[in-house]
Amino acid sequence: MESLNGIDKSRVLDVKPLRTLMPVFPTGAQAPNFGCMPPFGHTPNGFSPFFPFSAPPQATQHSPDLNHVNPPGIQTPAGHMPAPLRSYRAPNPSGALPHDFREDSNGDGESSMGGTANEDGYFDGHKDVAAHRGSSSSRKKTNRASSSRKKVKKSGDADALVFVGNKGSSVNFVSLISPVQLEDGNRELVNYVLMNFDALRRRICQIEDTKEKNTDTIKRADLKAGNIAMTKKVRTNMRRRIGVVPGVEIGDIFFFRMEMCVVGLHAPSMAGIDYMTLKGDLEKDPIALSIVSSGGYEDETDSSDVLIYSGQGGNTNNKDKQVAVSDQKLERGNLALERSLQRGNEVRVIRGLKDDTTLNSKVYVYDGLYKIQESWTERGKSGGNMFKYKLVRVPGQPDAFSVLQTIRKWKDGLSSRAGLVLPDLTSGAERIPVSLVNEVDNEKGPAYFTYFPSLKYSKSFTLTQPSLGCKCRSACLPGDMNCSCIQKNEGEFPYTGNGILVSRKQLVHECGATCSCPPNCKNRVSQSGVKVRLEVFRTKDRGWGLRSWDSIRAGTFICEYAGEVIDEVRFKNKGDEGETDEYIFDTRRDYDSFKWNYEPGLLDEESPNDSVEDYSIPYPLIISAKNAGNVARFINHGCSPNVFWQPVLYEQNNQSFLHIAFFAIRHIPPLTELTYDYGISMSDEADNNNGPHRKKKCLCGSSKCRGYFG
Repeated sequence: MESLNGIDKSRVLDVKPLRTLMPVFPTGAQAPNFGCMPPFGHTPNGFSPFFPFSAPPQATQHSPDLNHVNPPGIQTPAGHMPAPLRSYRAPNPSGALPHDFREDSNGDGESSMGGTANEDGYFDGHKDVAAHRGSSSSRKKTNRASSSRKKVKKSGDADALVFVGNKGSSVNFVSLISPVQLEDGNRELVNYVLMNFDALRRRICQIEDTKEKNTDTIKRADLKAGNIAMTKKVRTNMRRRIGVVPGVEIGDIFFFRMEMCVVGLHAPSMAGIDYMTLKGDLEKDPIALSIVSSGGYEDETDSSDVLIYSGQGGNTNNKDKQVAVSDQKLERGNLALERSLQRGNEVRVIRGLKDDTTLNSKVYVYDGLYKIQESWTERGKSGGNMFKYKLVRVPGQPDAFSVLQTIRKWKDGLSSRAGLVLPDLTSGAERIPVSLVNEVDNEKGPAYFTYFPSLKYSKSFTLTQPSLGCKCRSACLPGDMNCSCIQKNEGEFPYTGNGILVSRKQLVHECGATCSCPPNCKNRVSQSGVKVRLEVFRTKDRGWGLRSWDSIRAGTFICEYAGEVIDEVRFKNKGDEGETDEYIFDTRRDYDSFKWNYEPGLLDEESPNDSVEDYSIPYPLIISAKNAGNVARFINHGCSPNVFWQPVLYEQNNQSFLHIAFFAIRHIPPLTELTYDYGISMSDEADNNNGPHRKKKCLCGSSKCRGYFG
């Protein structure tokens, strides 16, 4: 064949695909300064140094893998995984998160958090909303995470986070998490990260609530908090891995997908399939690490041990009949699941279901490790072909999703509660029934007491001086500085729109009877009784305890400590007369301090000079629930508690009364016993082990148990 312009078209060239080529970088002695990247230059503002321009970490701590044994031929890579350059772009004003990937990089770009956001920034979770697809360009209309940390409020800037009220020195936040801990976590570290994330999210919700209402704006406090946490290195388990994630336990619950990201359980904030390419794999095919099944596709989730999971992509789930139906393709996450079927590696499974306590919200439970047994294709309801994968739960793991399924059957009346003694211990005193259950022995119930949902003050008890109530004709609104109750709370509304406590305070002031606002005002959270489905149950070695059928999110009000308020003289006489009272709450005790509030430095806010988490109580409060009380009398002591108490003041009968309200420290899975710290008495009688202050042996079972309480 004749050549054209000197080119022989009959010659076959040996051309290798680009993905087989490996870049070669010169050493420092050979090369001039390389643009602006280390080790030869400086990293520009807004960018983080990454491999190969920065050396990978030399020391990596490998936590023991309790449940997982790698199949032959599979090695979990250590150190940082190389990532596409687009993953390291500086955050832009649209709020595109650094951990989000384009639709063609890590799973389906369809948002699994789409839907309608409510006023607390929560999301329905799985509706197809174009504004939240995986493409970074499609998120420019939603939030401004990168611009939300400005210290100075600009006129007309609706997304600027502004700190109001606290005065003190500026704080530059420095993460306490070491480079090794960033790669591999543990239980304590996971709890620390999750607590900081949610505290930050609640604060952002509080700030957003003070702005003018805009129905066209979708508030995503969770995405903003996640972006800040990752940027400030408040995260762990960054090392990509197959199987168990150190510090994350089966049965752990999450209310936001970003929570799974910051603890390394599931990396994509939107995609349902998380995957990676193994180091040294010549085929360069991905394998699946984790999946989230929460109702966005046609999954079959009825079984607690078998999950039929639908693939991603295509328009098989599109309800718009004018959009052409397209089949799913064997690529990205679908290909990863297929390769995991062939290799036999374990896949982490997170299951999502409706949250009964919050409108338009879901709760996610980590259900442990599964293996893919088979795959096939079938035609979906919309007519397009979709991939199906059958995953079977690895035996011998603790129950998780099955517990939530069982509780759902109890609520729906499809099955009876085993060991049920009384369907409602309160006899209708609470708007939500509290069941009494004993699956341990033949005890028929606790000693007789009168159920009373609030406090009983004696007439002779000296109370604080009354104060005028607010004049709000409608519900009190965050940011309304004309509201006297908000002024008492240092200018900040203490709760989010969903009634979640934002921060521990020296004293929370709620609206009372003389306030003009209606009874459903959101500043009356602790006055309407229990809000979750509780049960009093028989423990194995600690008498009766309290737990919930519902998943409880951090900051949720659980109940107040009800009973009879007694003075110090009467309390001392009880001991002198030899009367035992195991149902005493005493604010005079010494309680272990702990930090629950957000870190001001994460939002570039000023830090208050005085600790706002040290309670300021107007007078000592001693409550006896021996003869009359509510469910709080059954909450046992715990040295690592999941509940804390908060003093709340509001007006009744033209006098201000102090109350003790209990809130969740962290997310609490269903049927987990609720505990709070009983504290240690400062009296000399405690050292002598007699009288009402005597110390008692602790049986909480915590790894941090101090051995006694009281």
